[in-house]
Amino acid sequence: MAGTVNPVQLRSSTLKAFEEYIRTTEAAMEQTLHEGEAFLWSDATPERAKKVRAGRVVAQFWSNKGPIKVPDALIHDWIASTFVQGATVERALALVQDYDDHKNIYKPDVVDSKLISCHENHFKISLRLLKKKVITVVLDTDHDVQYVPVGPKRWLCRSYTTRICEVEDAGKPTEKLRPPDTGYGFLWRLYSYWRFEERDDGVYIECRAISLTRDVPKGLGWIIDPIVRNLPKESLINILEATRRALSSETQQTPLRSWARDPVVSCSKISNPSQGPRNIKES
Repeated sequence: MAGTVNPVQLRSSTLKAFEEYIRTTEAAMEQTLHEGEAFLWSDATPERAKKVRAGRVVAQFWSNKGPIKVPDALIHDWIASTFVQGATVERALALVQDYDDHKNIYKPDVVDSKLISCHENHFKISLRLLKKKVITVVLDTDHDVQYVPVGPKRWLCRSYTTRICEVEDAGKPTEKLRPPDTGYGFLWRLYSYWRFEERDDGVYIECRAISLTRDVPKGLGWIIDPIVRNLPKESLINILEATRRALSSETQQTPLRSWARDPVVSCSKISNPSQGPRNIKES
């Protein structure tokens, strides 16, 4: 694509606008944890709740108005929700925390995955992501992930990217990483906010994904537009659908695996956390 789309660099004004958006958004999220506020986005309207309860993945822009323009970039704020009949919140958490297996659970979007470290409810992970549209984009990403219990059957999770590098010639002897915040700007930041709630004989799973990409340059929309505008939604839906499929498959397994059955097993108690599944420690 060199010569067709010019590489760009993330500007400080762009990052400042994104960080301000995140501060405002997280403050509003905090309000939903107070009494009288709906914990789940899917509960906000009866029609949406009915679709989600039927097992569908329902997704839309948070504002329902499209990407948000900031200096030289776009903020994509998507929300998606689904329901898994017969699942439990312990099973759901054990599944999504099995980071070494994300390359299998979430393929082809996740090419490789690795747990770097974990202590109780705090995880550091590395993912290689594949984005394929008009062109193929490969990204090496690091994430800081924190889980927080907010009730007997309710959990929150927030995941921040701490490094995103575009990969040139992925998988070839000439493979090379571009420095963070440089390249073609297909993904500069990705902040994800998950909610889990067990009720109605199953578990509700929601994810709000807020990403920062370059703006669409004039005359090159046919290359850039399908990537920066469509992939955030498609990726989020794929993640929720893959989670639902994997969790539905697990609910049919008996007996329940011991690591998923005991929610007090913490990753900090596992001698080699890079091997095998992990679970969380309830506080």
